[in-house]
Amino acid sequence: MPIQTVMTKGKVPVKIYTDEVESAAFQQLYNLSQLPFIHSHIAVMPDVHCGKGATVGSVIPTAGAIIPAAVGVDIGCGMNALRLSIKAHDLPDNLRSLRLFIEAAIPVGFAMHKQDRARQSTVTALAVGLHSILGKHRKLNTMQKKPYQTWVRQLGTLGGGNHFIELCLDENDDVWVLLHSGSRGIGNVMGEYFIALAKKDMGQHLINLPDKDLAYFSEGAAHYDDYLEAVGWAQDYALANRREMMYLICEALRKKLPKFGITKEAINCHHNYVVREEHFGKSVWITRKGAIRAGEGELGIIPGSMGAKSYIVRGKGNPQSFCSCSHGAGRVMSRSAAKKRFDSDDVDAQTRGIECRKDSGVVDEIPAAYKDIDQVMAHQSDLVEIVHTLRQVLCIKG
Repeated sequence: MPIQTVMTKGKVPVKIYTDEVESAAFQQLYNLSQLPFIHSHIAVMPDVHCGKGATVGSVIPTAGAIIPAAVGVDIGCGMNALRLSIKAHDLPDNLRSLRLFIEAAIPVGFAMHKQDRARQSTVTALAVGLHSILGKHRKLNTMQKKPYQTWVRQLGTLGGGNHFIELCLDENDDVWVLLHSGSRGIGNVMGEYFIALAKKDMGQHLINLPDKDLAYFSEGAAHYDDYLEAVGWAQDYALANRREMMYLICEALRKKLPKFGITKEAINCHHNYVVREEHFGKSVWITRKGAIRAGEGELGIIPGSMGAKSYIVRGKGNPQSFCSCSHGAGRVMSRSAAKKRFDSDDVDAQTRGIECRKDSGVVDEIPAAYKDIDQVMAHQSDLVEIVHTLRQVLCIKG
């Protein structure tokens, strides 16, 4: 579908690929559109919902400034997908033991590996950049216990919230591994630190903003380059985390499944990040807050909830969306609201046929807390085409 709604009250238009937007998200989008450095317009994906400062599902082009809270604190959060060379009939009839085996190999929630598990080449490559950042901002060292050990041992771990590992089947009964994770504890402290620093640097000018969480670093300002260095490092860390985790998952699966290979369809994409791109004749910073790049011919991943389909897509390079599409289904209710409305019996009913936790600890991730993924996909038919439709048979939540 084409753009469904256009907001014109701000300094730039806001072009929205759905007609269902909660009032709080509309206010956030209006606040964003008031900023003086937005280039051309703001694009909003059909999974849009309220976030902190910036709206989840928004694509924000900025010239001469960058907003740390728009990137958020899970810097580089994104998806990784691999198609294996085995079929559905190669999986065991009962997947519970396989789920428990993967959970034993991959720490979830706040947990990390008890010893260094990441490949040394990965650790060495990341350590150089981190040393530079910590040398300039020593407070970051105090925001985590045992910071060096923590970031090394969290490589190849899932995290909590909506992060997940899944085994899925496509329309040909091929087996896929999907995972969703980001930059873990180190990305979180970097995000929080630079969001606070942006507010401090703006000083009295902060009162001129429609929302203090939209504090920004202007090009040439004291910490502008430092933030770009840190956010770039955290994005690299997130990519490496997903690679290491996928490696460990495949190593675990090889012990339980028939011999398999990995196809060329391997995708590793961010959906909370900032990158330099050219749009409408100008080189700008593109912040995708809950959106993935969907350049012409580029493969991406759009997951549903833990009880719905997911999609491998190919971008159409739509310029009005800044070559972007949604990053998932998008929430329709908060975690606290979901916990009040549903219980573990509801989770069991809504995830029937899927091997996953069905206890009270995952009620906030119940499928009913999310938008209908089919409707979200229908609203972005101008942005992507579907390459594979995946249905999960096993899901691990953080």
